[in-house]
Amino acid sequence: MQQVARIETTSSDERQQIGGLNVDGGFFQFVEQELLPAIGMDSGAFWSGVESIISDLTPENRQLLSIRDELQASIDGFHRRNPGATPGAYRAFLEQIGYLVPEGDEFTVQTEDADPEIASIAGPQLVVPVSNARFAINAANARWGSLYDAFYGTDVIDEENGKTRATDGYNAVRGDAVIQRAIAFLDRTIPLRDASHADVERYTVEIPLRNAECFATLKDGRKVRLIERQQFAGWQGYGDDKSLLFCNNGLHIILECDPDDAIGRDAPGFLSNVILESALTTIQDCEDSVAAVDSEDKTQVYRNWLGLMQGTLKASFDKNGNTVTRRLDQDRKFIARDGNRVVLPGTSLMLVRNVGHLMTTDAIQDADGNDVFEGLLDAIVTTAAGISNNLNRFRRPNSATGSIYIVKPKMHGPDEAAFANTLFDRVEDLYGLARNTIKIGVMDEERRTTVNLRECIRAVKDRIVFINTGFLDRTGDEIHTSMQAGPFKTKDMIKQQAFIHAYEDWNVDNGIGCGFRGKAQIGKGMWPKPDEMAQMLARKAEHPRAGASCAWVPSPTAATLHAMHYHETSVAAVQEGLAERERASLDDILTPPLATRQELDVETVAREVENNAQSILGYVVRWIDSGVGCSKVPDINDVGLMEDRATLRISSQLLANWLLHGVCNENQVMSTFKRMAAIVDRQNAGTPGYEPMSDDFDNSIAFRAACDLVFKGASQPSGYTEPLLHAYRIEKKTT
Repeated sequence: MQQVARIETTSSDERQQIGGLNVDGGFFQFVEQELLPAIGMDSGAFWSGVESIISDLTPENRQLLSIRDELQASIDGFHRRNPGATPGAYRAFLEQIGYLVPEGDEFTVQTEDADPEIASIAGPQLVVPVSNARFAINAANARWGSLYDAFYGTDVIDEENGKTRATDGYNAVRGDAVIQRAIAFLDRTIPLRDASHADVERYTVEIPLRNAECFATLKDGRKVRLIERQQFAGWQGYGDDKSLLFCNNGLHIILECDPDDAIGRDAPGFLSNVILESALTTIQDCEDSVAAVDSEDKTQVYRNWLGLMQGTLKASFDKNGNTVTRRLDQDRKFIARDGNRVVLPGTSLMLVRNVGHLMTTDAIQDADGNDVFEGLLDAIVTTAAGISNNLNRFRRPNSATGSIYIVKPKMHGPDEAAFANTLFDRVEDLYGLARNTIKIGVMDEERRTTVNLRECIRAVKDRIVFINTGFLDRTGDEIHTSMQAGPFKTKDMIKQQAFIHAYEDWNVDNGIGCGFRGKAQIGKGMWPKPDEMAQMLARKAEHPRAGASCAWVPSPTAATLHAMHYHETSVAAVQEGLAERERASLDDILTPPLATRQELDVETVAREVENNAQSILGYVVRWIDSGVGCSKVPDINDVGLMEDRATLRISSQLLANWLLHGVCNENQVMSTFKRMAAIVDRQNAGTPGYEPMSDDFDNSIAFRAACDLVFKGASQPSGYTEPLLHAYRIEKKTT
């Protein structure tokens, strides 16, 4: 692309008229002064191409949204006319109205040039708001994590009798427990022949023939090898001060040996640290974890993503009175067994999650003065940032194959997946990219996508690299879609129902059946309790055992701990075994988890209303007042939970459903909201600048927003929270 002169503007406050587009001044300057120079593209060609994409695809986008509304109205009518309808009758109706489409012939996805972190190596996946530069950098740098730190700093090491309790200073007893846990992990993953890593005096690298080999000299004088010699992959340094590189199930382990280190000098083999390859991939999020409601917010989101792709993004903050600056980590270099150099990425492979098809942005207005669909603009801008990465000669590329990875959420069915494919075709044409340079991740979180998953995959079969499941959004959509069918069970009850288990298996079955092995990821959802790592370590082992090649974690530390599961389970072997099982039941998936009146007794209802109201308020007050789209929010028992719009959607839809069916009433819900507001105010009392809701309910914008999400929840499109959140956040910003 040839770089040419830019269109000039006099002020970032002035909107610019460019052809038929009216462009926000700040966004315009970002494009002209930062984005286009990074890819060397002509201004006129860019804006002309953007206008063409918006003009051509906006009507189809609107039509797809209209179809959503029509189908929902038909389903609502069916449930009102046919209370307690049989699964067969319901399925026949969904086929009749085109909600459930016929499946075509079997096929295999044709995706090419996916990086191995996606195609063939299983491991943890982080999701992080790209609007927060510090978090975004930390997540990208979570490719590598200290197992010692992950054990020492979490509840994985218990504090029984106080002996192993974490203290202000270093607790040597706790440290010894950490080393023992790490040694046990090494014995399971890179075992020595007839010995434990606990018995090692020192590790040595020798070159007996052509390839180097790692030996361990034991405390009794014996010298032993690894059981699987090929697991040794390389090393740095010599003598006793060195780093040793190993590989198991495609994931790397680094043993750092240093006899002069305060920890290493007393550890077996002078092990001063054990470093695990952790977050193989990171989704830099423009959607559910971000509160971007206007052009100013959106431009910052784009600027951070561009900075990540160019390797220039940095974040400075105060830590203990000192200024700390975070940047993207450098690659790690080793001597390979054959004497050549091994270079491993210092950062995760980054995907970017665009928004769905629903929302619009004032960054650009079309010829009719309407805000343009945000998803169209996301595809255009985030792809350009990806191109800048491929043109960068000073850093290792994000994708070794030159691919650009976009995760697309909240699509409803095959036609919407096909629309995303068309959009990506048009964006590739705009920039002169080879077809299918842009890869797509399809989030299986809406019921019409779930039940038609194979046909959704078919619609993007040449570029798909990712499908996943997620209890929260998927259940939120289930409640909204089946809003008129009857009252739903509580959230805890829903997790135990056949429909959710069938949904999880159905996703894996369809991914394997469509040829994802060796080409694309099959993912599982988030662990919501960032402080409960012992629970996570016990529970998330289920994900690779279920055939998932990645699963979401809430922090870099969690990524390091979850990486252990992929060392202990070969996902490739699991998927091979699952390939022969019968696909999960579609009828189970189509059976909503409705409650009996006996299940919803007075005490159960009161407790569930309280829990959901408190959760909604705790999240919404930060979203509206501070523009925080994702954070650790204390629940009613002061347990910190990761909250984003997906958690908000399920909580608000459940209460809306109960109001509709008389499980609770408006007075009960409103009085509960007011009581819970006081609790949330107490939980946030130490937060600088926090504005209590309970001081003035009528004039608290955050409180009104939270209430509307429930009282107007049944009428929100697909039960989404974005329309109300955006409107109230804009009100807050302009008040």
